[in-house]
Amino acid sequence: MAVRLMIGRFDPGAETNAFLIETAGAGAAVTFTGLVRSDPDHPVSRLTLECYPELAEAQLARALAEATARFGLIRAEVIHRHGPLDSGEPIVQVMTLAPHRAAAFAAAEFLMDYLKTDAPFWKKEQTADGEHWVEAKDADDAARARWQT
Repeated sequence: MAVRLMIGRFDPGAETNAFLIETAGAGAAVTFTGLVRSDPDHPVSRLTLECYPELAEAQLARALAEATARFGLIRAEVIHRHGPLDSGEPIVQVMTLAPHRAAAFAAAEFLMDYLKTDAPFWKKEQTADGEHWVEAKDADDAARARWQT
């Protein structure tokens, strides 16, 4: 299990290939890569992600441990950037490895729902209208709530 926080860019394909080197016992691997979104109705030129790296690493490590135990993962990794990012750049990558596909998919969704709601990252978008902090979304909270037991 690994958590990596980074400021610079990462190569999602290379990260996936490196993750898939050790697959003993696995029947499924799921990789999700999130990008800095900019749509025509709301163009974003830059996104700045702020975090306290030590706290973020500790909290993400706990989420990985929970996902591993809950879904019986063989391995999992989260890569998350912080600092300034341009539109279209990779921002996060979640990779899960499990004996069966249902567990690999569910674990990746669980981790992404955690990242969207509980991870200590704060987003500031830069648009033609200026800068503003991104507010939490009810849909993200609803997605996270389905994992509460």
